[in-house]
Amino acid sequence: MGRLQRMRPLLGTFVEIGVQADAPDVKLARMIDAGFAELEQAQALWSFQSSESELSRLNAAGGQVLPLNRRTVRLLRLARAMTARSGGLFDCTVGGTLIEVGALPDHGGTPALPRGEAGDIELGEGWARLKRPVRLTLDGIAKGFAVDLAVGALRRHGAASGWVNAGGDLRVFGELVLPVSRREADGRLTPLGGLRSAALASSGAGLREPDRFPALLVGRGNRRLPRGVHSVLARSAWRADALTKVAAAAPARERAASVRALGGCLIENLEAQA
Repeated sequence: MGRLQRMRPLLGTFVEIGVQADAPDVKLARMIDAGFAELEQAQALWSFQSSESELSRLNAAGGQVLPLNRRTVRLLRLARAMTARSGGLFDCTVGGTLIEVGALPDHGGTPALPRGEAGDIELGEGWARLKRPVRLTLDGIAKGFAVDLAVGALRRHGAASGWVNAGGDLRVFGELVLPVSRREADGRLTPLGGLRSAALASSGAGLREPDRFPALLVGRGNRRLPRGVHSVLARSAWRADALTKVAAAAPARERAASVRALGGCLIENLEAQA
């Protein structure tokens, strides 16, 4: 069984792809290239930073119907559903607030509402429209969704098992068991065990080390979120990615139940249980 892994800068982080298959290195390399191609397309489609991405063009469309890639529509459906089902703990409409505080760029257009609601997103077969001037940001779910797409490409090209790790959004498939750890707010690594046929994501909130955790998480009512790193286990990387934001925004005593109700499993503080 051959094994190969490669790393590239993508999606605002470093992405590692590894594969195992009964194949020569040249074929393993083609599998990995196919995975990276999916991630490159995801970056082109859903980057808030780029004014040319489909997401930015939708935000700038002024309420007009915009034809979109089918994968963009699928991602928007997932983001809209998670926003609604979580009661706004996950919220893809907070782009206006993040622009106000300087966390995201302002590409112009009609002044944006600080945030909106799931019903502001209208979707059809191959198109979308924003009913109000909100700015959608898919940063809380798109990286995980891209990881899932890359895993699909690896499988289609013959990988028996492997993994895709996009800066903490990790999915492992096949018979492989991959040892995983979580980097805590103070830089320590906490071993979490081995991951097999599942996805794991971690997000940090309220941390004092912006270089290590550059993302900004905003809670309901724009409240400051408690400091901490939250990890969620799920079957798909998009769900694990989104549910880390639910974990960060939910009240502490409701955190595990909120994540569980939405299809994930919160990885509790292992040190506190030891």
